[in-house]
Amino acid sequence: MIIQSTKVWVLDTWMAAALKVEDGKIAAVLPMQENPDYDFGDQRIIPGFMDIHCHGAYGWDTNDATPEGLRTWTSRIVTEGVTSLFPTTITQSEEVLTAAVKNVANVVKEGYEGAEIMGIHFEGPYLDQTFKGAQPEQYCVMPDVEQFKRYLAASDNLIKLVTMATEHDKNYELTHFLVDHGIVVSQGHSGATYEQAVLGIANGAMSMTHVYNGMSKFHHREPGLVGTAFRFREVYGEIICDGNHVHPAAINDFFRAKGPDHGIMVTDSLMVKSLPTGTIVKFGGNDIELFPDGSAHLVGAGNLAGSTLNVNRGLQIMVERAEVPWQSAINAVTLNPAKMMGVDDRKGSLQAGKDADIVVLNSDYDVVACWCRGKKAV
Repeated sequence: MIIQSTKVWVLDTWMAAALKVEDGKIAAVLPMQENPDYDFGDQRIIPGFMDIHCHGAYGWDTNDATPEGLRTWTSRIVTEGVTSLFPTTITQSEEVLTAAVKNVANVVKEGYEGAEIMGIHFEGPYLDQTFKGAQPEQYCVMPDVEQFKRYLAASDNLIKLVTMATEHDKNYELTHFLVDHGIVVSQGHSGATYEQAVLGIANGAMSMTHVYNGMSKFHHREPGLVGTAFRFREVYGEIICDGNHVHPAAINDFFRAKGPDHGIMVTDSLMVKSLPTGTIVKFGGNDIELFPDGSAHLVGAGNLAGSTLNVNRGLQIMVERAEVPWQSAINAVTLNPAKMMGVDDRKGSLQAGKDADIVVLNSDYDVVACWCRGKKAV
């Protein structure tokens, strides 16, 4: 199969090229061909999107632990160009979290369609109660290696990313355990001072969860986690680019600090994604309501609880409203998360030998076509 366009994102530049796809892989990147299977003219062809922080959509949440809901999610998320994802938990009881990770593991074993499940993002329960955001305070607990071992076993070792407040991790015991087992540690929902955040990095934390949100703020005398994210360029950082969680000017500031190689756009999407405005659902045991601007808030308290962002719209906001350069913007939804998660040998770029995860966008950033590992999904 040959897929081509005059605008293919190849090695950080747009060029006229054809992608030869065989057995789910990109077999070659070639000059434009005569009589290709798909010729998309001047529409943009880019790598499939990877979302490493997403709780749910279409009325389903990772904590629900129902296989039908997860399968619906993976099959429908391709419509926004997502070809791989990390289903994300929210802080809850050990019983609920164990069921959630077991469900993901079972679905991976039994099979599903659409976007590839690359692992589980375990957000909490080892969070700071002051910066918990919409996470239920009563289930925020101190880091516990023995408890986490039970979660990891239940997940069939699918937990690949953990968000935690490392300042509460005594002697960094859980941080070290995670790093030793190849699990990425991300500082988030944390009240860490600059000094504490630097110690977290020194002990192995290599990312920060939704920078600006759910963390100690920047002040010129107390830089906090935000200041640490800006200071340490080679530490990865997530950012929610829905225009609600972070102002476009602050999105621009973030990518100026991170450069093209360490910023990662996430949706932090909730089960209310795609549901009608005004819908109220349970999230971590708390009521959240979907607002007209697409944001979700805790009922009563008003805290932002997450987003309903589509990744293709996040890319549009980065480029068109935040004026982020193409290289930084595209890498943020493709190559950078793949690198951080250690799967860039087969994900994140349009290169020979990698999975044929391919998205075609028109000038309005609508998804025209999408392939997951060479299988046409849109």
